[in-house]
Amino acid sequence: MVHSKVQAVTERIIQRSEETRAQYLAQVEKAHIEGRATAHLSCGNLAHAIAASPEKDKQLIVSGRGPNLGIVTAYNDMLSAHQPYGLYPPRLKEAAARHGATAQVAGGVPAMCDGVTQGRPGMELSLFSRDVIAMSTAIALSHDVFEGAMFLGICDKIVPGLVIGALAFGHLPSIFVPAGPMPTGLSNAEKVRVRQLYAEGKVGRAELLEAESASYHSAGTCTFYGTANSNQMLVEIMGLQLPGSSFVNPGTGLRDALNEAAVAQLAKITEPSQHTPIAKILTEKTFVNGIVGLLATGGSTNHTLHLIAMARAAGIQITWQDMADLSEVVPLLCHVYPNGTADINHFAAAGGMQLLMSELLEAGLLHGDVCTVLGDSGLESYCQDPFLNESGDGVVWRPTAKESGDTTVIRPVSDPFSHHGGLQLLEGNLGRSVIKVSAIKPEHLKVKAPAIVLHNQDELLERFKAGELERDFVAVVRFQGPQANGMPELHKLTPTLGVLQDRGFKVALVTDGRMSGASGKVPAAIHMSPEAVEGGPIAKVRDGDIVELDAEAGVLRVLVDETELHARELAQCDLSNSARGMGRELFANMRAIASGAESGASILY
Repeated sequence: MVHSKVQAVTERIIQRSEETRAQYLAQVEKAHIEGRATAHLSCGNLAHAIAASPEKDKQLIVSGRGPNLGIVTAYNDMLSAHQPYGLYPPRLKEAAARHGATAQVAGGVPAMCDGVTQGRPGMELSLFSRDVIAMSTAIALSHDVFEGAMFLGICDKIVPGLVIGALAFGHLPSIFVPAGPMPTGLSNAEKVRVRQLYAEGKVGRAELLEAESASYHSAGTCTFYGTANSNQMLVEIMGLQLPGSSFVNPGTGLRDALNEAAVAQLAKITEPSQHTPIAKILTEKTFVNGIVGLLATGGSTNHTLHLIAMARAAGIQITWQDMADLSEVVPLLCHVYPNGTADINHFAAAGGMQLLMSELLEAGLLHGDVCTVLGDSGLESYCQDPFLNESGDGVVWRPTAKESGDTTVIRPVSDPFSHHGGLQLLEGNLGRSVIKVSAIKPEHLKVKAPAIVLHNQDELLERFKAGELERDFVAVVRFQGPQANGMPELHKLTPTLGVLQDRGFKVALVTDGRMSGASGKVPAAIHMSPEAVEGGPIAKVRDGDIVELDAEAGVLRVLVDETELHARELAQCDLSNSARGMGRELFANMRAIASGAESGASILY
């Protein structure tokens, strides 16, 4: 039986979304075509679509005997997680042929790496790249020659963008095909130690680069539990990829066999008797399952934006309050860096997604009666581990272990790391924000200290180097929202604030910008809404104001007389440095129309 709070939140979402969901499903029904898509093309349309295809593919497509599958790829070889995708299209095409189908690369989408752009001007394009990816996906599929679609993407804004784009073609059966994490490198504890030594000036750039290169050392996703691996958790728990496929390393036999199985399954669910479009999979219950997974694992705060944007693409209205209410009953079951020292490979070895979902289902915290890429079999099928078959060229699934292989990484619902989920909603006279509490020690959940007001992260770093921050304070970093400068991640602040916290000072961050999925031990109230450029109260905070952040009570406020606060003039900021250069001038219109953080920080919905 589903937990009463989970059921209540789900029903609330269904009621709130009744009109928009009906409109979306009507649009999906209108786009659905009986029979093969290519049968509805003119001869000229069809000739263009297959002109470069091998002769056998031409014949199969023209005959209509098998489905034609579109591949939308985010491949580039600068982004380590996506480098393996360079080899995927020919292999997926070969697999399609073995299963009576054809496959074509429908198009590519951009894939930027937040790890490369952290603290750089290019980071101001990062969040908007999600909506560009969604639009690029739509362009790729707009040729209307496919019966199903495969999506090759893993990282940060890429998966949410692909999901949004896929939902614009909700009538198509769709499957996500991951590439997996890189093998374990330098331990996370050692990486953090070297970063903080560098922030203190105790080691040089050579030592820092050596440590970073030992951490990020090969093809595959970064091994910490940031946005990329949170994406993989989400698409698996939401039934968009095969069970157990998220965290299998690239270049392994099991990875190749799972890719083959994904093609076979997609071909299967395109057939009329088993037709399973993505609109049928991504329902209100499915999005609640995604939120529960995010909370139970202490996943990336970026998904407090992305889940809202993805849901809206399906006509579903979810809110931060929904997330906060679920967080009251969903326990934190996982400690994966930055919430602990283990990496994502350790998580997978300790039981991974299969044990996590088994625990959540047994506790009634997931809706098991949902549709997935496996059809209507529900989430019980996702409590199985994939293995190579005896011949080594296929996949078999077996029931997962009933107990954690390492309770420092995954715990049962009966003995969680915390009885509260990994995210918290903060409210007060500064507006509303979210905070990731899963990595914060109890003694740091409450901070009351004078504000230091900054308009960019470099100001704080300069003041730290000048020795001006050896005290308790709350850094208020504003004019970092979507309309101001595209809402960049401010992860560059983490080592510095961490050093000060380790020195015994009470420190916290309040910002209308974002933190990375790697945000950790320092309390950070992020996504402050309304943002400063919209006239949010954060624009009225002054140096020396006492700011209270209480993550236990869900309170964030400035301790200033309300009449005085209301009467204060809004601070102004020269944003011209964010208006041009590094391509930012091309995104001026997007900044102007972006919605607020609580609406997903999107230009689309």
